[in-house]
Amino acid sequence: MSELRIRPAGSGELDRVEGLWLEASRWLASKGIDQWQYPPRRRRMAEAVRAGDCHLAFRDGRLVGTVTVQRQADLEWWADDDPESALYVHDLAVSRAAAGQSVGAQLLDWAGRLAARSEKPWLRLEAWKTNSVLHRYYLNQGFELLRIVDLPHRNSGALFQRPTGTAVTRYHS
Repeated sequence: MSELRIRPAGSGELDRVEGLWLEASRWLASKGIDQWQYPPRRRRMAEAVRAGDCHLAFRDGRLVGTVTVQRQADLEWWADDDPESALYVHDLAVSRAAAGQSVGAQLLDWAGRLAARSEKPWLRLEAWKTNSVLHRYYLNQGFELLRIVDLPHRNSGALFQRPTGTAVTRYHS
C-alpha cells in the first residue's frame, strides 16, 4: 500500500470535502450513531479551506480522507488546558472505500507531526459525548480521555489529547 499524500484543500475543492463528510455522516447513521446527523457545515468547512486548515489525503491519486487542523482552541472546551499548547483536530473523515486501511491513524500521526513542528506539546480533539466506539478508537490511537464536558447546547464534549511525539505505527495493510 502506498503512502498518503496530504495537502491543503484548494479553494475549488469544498465539494470534495463536503462529500467525504456527507459520506461519513450517512455511514454513521446506518450504524445507528447520531453523530454528524445535522445539516452540512458547509460554511464552517469553507472557512477551514480558506484558512488553509483543511487538508485532503490521497493514496495512488485517489481522495481517501480529510482532516482539519487548527491552531485556535475552542475555549468552551479548552480554556483551562493552556489552549496555546496544542493543535486541534476537527472533522476527520475517511472515504468508505479506504475504510480499514489506517487512513485515520495516518492523518492523526501527520497532525501530530505538524503540531510537533509548530512546537506544540499536544494534539487535541473533541468527540461526540455518546460515541463510545469513537472514544475507543481515539484511545487506541494513543489519546487520553481528559474529561467529558456536558454543555446543554453541544453534543460534543469528550476531550482527548496525546503528546505530539506519539505516533501509531501499527497500521493495517
